[in-house]
Parts: sequence; structure tokens; C-alpha cells
Amino acid sequence: MKVRNSLKSAKVRDRNCRVVRRKGRVLVINKKNPRFKVRQG
Repeated sequence: MKVRNSLKSAKVRDRNCRVVRRKGRVLVINKKNPRFKVRQG
């Protein structure tokens, strides 16, 4: 999982990406391709 300042670029990489808030963190998750996982903060 990568840590980034901006998740906008991570979100547009694949159309299965979803932006989710969990425990105060903003995550990009992708069920079909888990290597796109990113978190912010």
C-alpha cells in the first residue's frame, strides 16, 4: 500500500477504484486489483 498526498491521481488509474474513509484515513481500494490500494495521511 502506498501513502500519498493526493488521491485524485490514484483514483483515476482504474475504474474499479473507490475512495473510502476509515478511522480518519482516506483510502483508495480496489476489489478487482488490490495493488491499487493507497492511503492518505
